[in-house]
Amino acid sequence: MPQHTRPRQICGHCDGFPTVTITTGQTTPTGQRQTITAHCPACHGTGHTTTPSARARVGA
Repeated sequence: MPQHTRPRQICGHCDGFPTVTITTGQTTPTGQRQTITAHCPACHGTGHTTTPSARARVGA
């Protein structure tokens, strides 16, 4: 029998796009653009939020 799970809420801070790559404007010695990766600080790069009751169960 299938388990029915509720869909997780999308993070309101990043709208479900938790990780972005940003160019620094510099190039590497091979000529490629140098980039850095940034993660959403609210959802820690997952793209979803947890409900307060879920945090209480985990003890966070």
